[in-house]
Amino acid sequence: MPQTEKPSNTPPEPEWARYTGPVRTLVIINALLAFAVEMAMFAFVGWWALALDLPWWARVLVAVAAVGGLIAMWGAFAAPRARFILPTPAVVAVKVFAFACGALALWGLGFPLAAVAFAVLTAANLTVTTYVRLRP
Repeated sequence: MPQTEKPSNTPPEPEWARYTGPVRTLVIINALLAFAVEMAMFAFVGWWALALDLPWWARVLVAVAAVGGLIAMWGAFAAPRARFILPTPAVVAVKVFAFACGALALWGLGFPLAAVAFAVLTAANLTVTTYVRLRP
């Protein structure tokens, strides 16, 4: 599947720009929630890496590599201003993989209920975000 670069001079329209009234408010709140769960995902993966039973320098190396890899992947394929335009199912797959990393990191830290809650929250948020972006 060929990847095409986005033109740098045309930023995407925010999803809430097409709505008015209470629906616009809900879409904005969902966008803020999306940002919060994205930042939490990075934090959970970093926390997990720093809690590994390795020498401190190896934990830091794993944390930088894991979080850096997720950030690079997110910025290239899943961010609203991603470098490469992918079809919607591929973007959803990238996001599901990234959020699953966050949930598995929480599980690995010994917080299974928090991991399930995070997975459910991110699934609901991703569903709403995808629905809103696909609407004409």
